[in-house]
Amino acid sequence: MSEGERSPAGLRIRRFAPQEWPAYRALRLRSLADAPGAFGSSLAAEEAWAHELWMARLTAAAVSGRDCPLVAESAEATDADGAMLGLLWAKCDAEDAGIVNLFQMWVAPEARGRGVAAALLDEAVAWARSIQARIVQLGVVCSNEPAIQLYLRKGFRNVGVPEPIRPGSALLEQTMHLILAG
Repeated sequence: MSEGERSPAGLRIRRFAPQEWPAYRALRLRSLADAPGAFGSSLAAEEAWAHELWMARLTAAAVSGRDCPLVAESAEATDADGAMLGLLWAKCDAEDAGIVNLFQMWVAPEARGRGVAAALLDEAVAWARSIQARIVQLGVVCSNEPAIQLYLRKGFRNVGVPEPIRPGSALLEQTMHLILAG
């Protein structure tokens, strides 16, 4: 699926534009509120970020060639904020540009089970292939069985042993890799 193309589920997956930072911020904060244990960051930490930081993140992503912030939205919705159903940020690894890390994967509760996560993942992997990445990697909370099953269906495999999602957390996160090229 290419950017802007409709998926069978009536979704549109596209990149966030720099001027959409308020919508990105709202969606990201919603994800942290909905699933506080699923991310390495917290709602309190990101709520405290200055608006300029949110703006700078999307502006830098638009020109870096190393970032691909994606949004899933309903292809039928007319209200931009109401149409946003999920997000995923793909980013080249700081130490090895041949590795693309996936962060911030989240789907709104009202859109779960409709193929949104798979569509976001497919677009992120397509972007990774387009920049000739060798590996796509992510971390998933070990208790998130639906996400683990999705990643396994898409060809990801466990790497290493589970580790705490953040210092002091009892939640364990499993690193998974999808090998794109040798």
